Amino acid sequence: MERLVVVGASLAGLRAVESARRGGYTGSITLIGAEEHLPYDRPPLSKAFLGKGHDGVVTPFRSADELRDDWDVRLCLGAPAEALDTAEREVVVDGRPVPYDAAVIATGATPRAFPAGQGIAGVHQLRTVEDALAIRAALDAGARTVVIGAGFIGSEVASAARKRGLPVTVVEALELPLVRSVGREAGEVCAALHRENGTDLRLGTRVTGIASHAGRVIGVVLDDGDEIAADLVVVGIGVAPATSWLRGSGLVLHALDGGVVCGSTLSTNVPGVYAAGDVAHAASPLFDGDLMRLEHWTNAAEQGAAAARHALDPASAVPLEPVPYFWSDWYGHRLQFVGTPRADEVRVTSRAVEGFTALYRRGDRLVGALTVDRPREIMKYRRRVAERGEWEEALTFAALGRKIG
Repeated sequence: MERLVVVGASLAGLRAVESARRGGYTGSITLIGAEEHLPYDRPPLSKAFLGKGHDGVVTPFRSADELRDDWDVRLCLGAPAEALDTAEREVVVDGRPVPYDAAVIATGATPRAFPAGQGIAGVHQLRTVEDALAIRAALDAGARTVVIGAGFIGSEVASAARKRGLPVTVVEALELPLVRSVGREAGEVCAALHRENGTDLRLGTRVTGIASHAGRVIGVVLDDGDEIAADLVVVGIGVAPATSWLRGSGLVLHALDGGVVCGSTLSTNVPGVYAAGDVAHAASPLFDGDLMRLEHWTNAAEQGAAAARHALDPASAVPLEPVPYFWSDWYGHRLQFVGTPRADEVRVTSRAVEGFTALYRRGDRLVGALTVDRPREIMKYRRRVAERGEWEEALTFAALGRKIG
């Protein structure tokens, strides 16, 4: 293993680079990134970055000098990977082959297309620092804001706008926010958070068009005939794995979204190629072998590091059994989730003023938990999920209000 190529200058890609060097790897490392930017932290872009007090500056995890001089990494930024030739073991970038002995795919995901807004100023998606800067500028100007999609990103944008005192409408096609991700019970809590904070929440409603004047958005047209005035439209209708460049490579891609299908060690069906982060559907031994594609910070960091270790030393690879974890800030409230929402039952165990807790059951096991404003509690549930804790035991702890050990 003399040549490691990491495709994706993302958090997962950076952790792969760091893991390789920390593990004693002395061969060449090439980091390929579609953006001109060095790897930077994306979650704050929809949170603190949009607030009035933020300086609007995004600092990379590591400087170019650090990566080149301290980590001995060849940087290839500003040009996306175009193809993967698994027979020749080459990644094609800007028409030029980059040979590899081991490769880690960490290209992340891209926002789903929204054709109705194409070419109209003031209509944005949020994935890159440039997207965040444009949205921030509109909020600074006092924009009337419409968010399409009540997912985590869209809801965080709505929260940032309301914190500034701006009028916000969130349009969601489903009957509740996040109902497919966290279930009906938790979705009702999410809907209540929006409404309690003055956001106009339109559920079970679709956007049929964008109204514009002189090339700039002036409103959003709904399927019920209503038109909402808007200076800023943020589209948050989900993302898709960035894998178009892998077509024809021989890698197995997921039938639904095109993500890279991996085993529990993050290995693909092609020798020497591993995947990590938002792009990967990885088998989870902890959850009965479920293929899980997770768009979360902790998952990207953990998988990126493991993918590089395993790619460089396949004989020592061990299955990953992490407990998925994510958090989101809405209107001054902290939402946290651990485990998986794929459950046989969701049980709300607390709906008190000081917080909310829902537990997720599969068979006789606790497989997930969602809390609002209970940060210490969620970490205890995370341990129980990792230990394959029993459902009845979790209910007993919750009912008695005892510490979960």
